[in-house]
Amino acid sequence: MKLGLVGFPQVGKHTLFRLLTGKEPNSEGKKRKVLGLAKVRDARFDRLVQIYAPRQETPAHIEFLLLPDLDQQASRNDQILQELEQVDVICHLVRTFQDDTVFHIHGAVDPRRDILLFNEELQLNDLLFIEKRLERLEREQNKKRDVQKMAMEMDLLTRMKEHLETGRFLRNFFLTEAEKKLIASYPLLTCKAVIIILNVGEEVPESHDLIAKLKGGFREQDFQWIPVSAKIEQELCQLDMADRQTFLEGLQIDQPALDRLTMLCYKTLGLISFFTVGPDEVRAWTNRQGSLAPQAAGVIHSDFERGFIRAEVMKYRDLIKLGSEQKVKEVGKYMQKGRDYVVEDGDIINFLFNV
Repeated sequence: MKLGLVGFPQVGKHTLFRLLTGKEPNSEGKKRKVLGLAKVRDARFDRLVQIYAPRQETPAHIEFLLLPDLDQQASRNDQILQELEQVDVICHLVRTFQDDTVFHIHGAVDPRRDILLFNEELQLNDLLFIEKRLERLEREQNKKRDVQKMAMEMDLLTRMKEHLETGRFLRNFFLTEAEKKLIASYPLLTCKAVIIILNVGEEVPESHDLIAKLKGGFREQDFQWIPVSAKIEQELCQLDMADRQTFLEGLQIDQPALDRLTMLCYKTLGLISFFTVGPDEVRAWTNRQGSLAPQAAGVIHSDFERGFIRAEVMKYRDLIKLGSEQKVKEVGKYMQKGRDYVVEDGDIINFLFNV
């Protein structure tokens, strides 16, 4: 599961990538893609580490792909669009901060324009693919045996083309299960989830008004939106915990934006975390939302899934409310779950298995 970080030059991509992954792309990231792992900054995990004081702590991670700068000439962005075919979520970093010492490729800061330009490239990419696919199907009409399937695909592609030509994304184009299977291998970028990350400089409290205004022009795209000040986050990383909290309070911010960003990325990928805890290790495990207990056990080890007996589950909120694992057991909230249990975000689980 991978997120692609993309944007025009001088929007703060390298700074954000470095803050997320701890990896310095240097000049390499301007012309070539760079991969890095980012810790999922989950306050629940940090609290469990405080409670159990383990010898080892292992948070969840997500993979970011930093892509080269977008060019203002769409014809030069083909390689970037091809790379985006391989990611699960597109993170478009958009500059909103004003700084006369930092040039903007389009001459002036205008987040709405930058979002529109990138959207148009994604839509054009999909339109070109669909048109080429339709041309090929028309040429092969008399050669294929499965005429019914071909007719279904041509009808679907035609309706998708019309949808894109109205300025909308295919992410909100209704598909039946059969149609989803039909286009599963298509490299359609507007089918992907998109997170708009606004690099807001230091005006974080005011950024919510900006997001509200921008959202109004992109309602049909179903984007996720989040403001991040790369400058503030960079300053926060240089402070100890006490000074960091004071700094956040002074800016009227509840938590660092990087914490909210990694959690938003995680959820947008359709992922949840469950935890295993104890004096040896507290670990966050990455699991697909909606997975059953044996599948979650398989995330730890295939033997756990193969020999699954049951899962002993307590809820994070119960542990925090009651204060200890022993008290959770005393009030009957330490639950025994079988093969049909759907693992929930934040579950603390001990798996019993026999191989």
